[in-house]
Amino acid sequence: MKTAVPMFFINGFKNFIDRFFTRKSSALLFWLSIFIGLLAGTVSALFDHGIIWISELRLELVHHYGEGGIPLWLIAIPISSLMAATAFYLTHRFAPESGGSGIPEIEGAMEGMRPVRWKRVIPVKFVGGLLALGSGMALGREGPSVQLGANVGRMISDIFKVNKVDGQALLAAGAAGGLAAAFNAPLAGIMFVIEEMRSQFNYSLTSTKSVFMSAVMATIVMRIFTDQDAVVTVTQYSHPDLNTLGFYLILGFCFGVIGIFFNKLILWTQDLYLSIHKGRRWHFVGIGAALGGLFGMLSIVAPDIAFSGMELIPHVEGGQFFAGGLLLLFILRTLTTLLSFGSGAPGGVFAPTLALGTLFGMLFGLVGQALFPTIITEPGAFAIAGMGGLFAATVRAPITGILLVIEMTSNYEMILPLIVTCLGATMVAQSLGGRPIYTQLLERTLKLAMRAKRQETTDKAMNRSLDRYKK
Repeated sequence: MKTAVPMFFINGFKNFIDRFFTRKSSALLFWLSIFIGLLAGTVSALFDHGIIWISELRLELVHHYGEGGIPLWLIAIPISSLMAATAFYLTHRFAPESGGSGIPEIEGAMEGMRPVRWKRVIPVKFVGGLLALGSGMALGREGPSVQLGANVGRMISDIFKVNKVDGQALLAAGAAGGLAAAFNAPLAGIMFVIEEMRSQFNYSLTSTKSVFMSAVMATIVMRIFTDQDAVVTVTQYSHPDLNTLGFYLILGFCFGVIGIFFNKLILWTQDLYLSIHKGRRWHFVGIGAALGGLFGMLSIVAPDIAFSGMELIPHVEGGQFFAGGLLLLFILRTLTTLLSFGSGAPGGVFAPTLALGTLFGMLFGLVGQALFPTIITEPGAFAIAGMGGLFAATVRAPITGILLVIEMTSNYEMILPLIVTCLGATMVAQSLGGRPIYTQLLERTLKLAMRAKRQETTDKAMNRSLDRYKK
């Protein structure tokens, strides 16, 4: 009789497991999505704190060795160069797919065209991303967070041996959790998967709930590690005058044109780098070392054109720059963003794009205020709208851009001008034949993979011919 009660509970627990955790039940996917969200949020939080830690460590080393009177920028060059070179080496040697933002890789994986080697990608993306971003390069942390979250999703899928359809849902759930945690924006993380990955995502009630749960849990974890404040501290604007909506539409038209050229420049820069290193490892690492040295110097002498640009947004929106300075900063940051992201360094382009949108939006607001002072009284509001405008034009995900900016800045009353700006940017970009940047990057990756495979096949055939000739 003494063992009857424990056996009752043991059998009851087994029945519970069989009922709720069977692979045939959606309950398993539900609980796995929660677990993935927790892991994705934890990884993203550690990545965020790691960037801060390694950046502060780099500055401490620079100031320590600069006590002898050596210029700080001169000391920063070799330190940042070594950091970036290590990041490039790890990427090329162990997981080339961890280069760049990694978002095209996830989209390709959801279509079954790209592998997800999470055992390699998770450590390489994490460490390489820390070193690349910590060196001062103009990259964002959201790309690594998305790829890390998605790879966590695939890891859990492999461990629990879920089927292909559920595995795709968990991959998407991890990606949503990564973006939600990176920007403290759960709605934007959810919408990014639904909107940006619409051609790859298998829409169903179960898969959609998985994405929701992961994004929510990842955000909760991130807020436990950090706080619940908005990522960017800016002015809280009231509902704009309806007379200004036409100007927001014009701003969106401008971003539609800028976005097309920006996407073309990204692809052109990547092709330029490829023509230089031709896939050879030490040439690739050499480029990383040179870029690291350059951005190490810039991080000391001109920090406004280095780093992700997130720290710059409040200063721009706060009116600390004149129109001429904003134009110069926009041009220089466009250049540094292209140099960083186009190189294949493990980092994202979301944050630099948001910073560029803020710069141009503020410039537009100041010019508009000078021409129409009675209508445009708050140029900073155009800076907020600009954050979403350029994102919508380049990524072609306007709803994600709107939600992302609102959640990042807590400017909920800016929703109408954001909608108008993002809609205008998307319409112009689409009418001019522009295509989403991640779609183009995925196509480029697939073409390069096919080219490499054909070259490998040709080389093997030539080697066999040579062997037969020697015999």
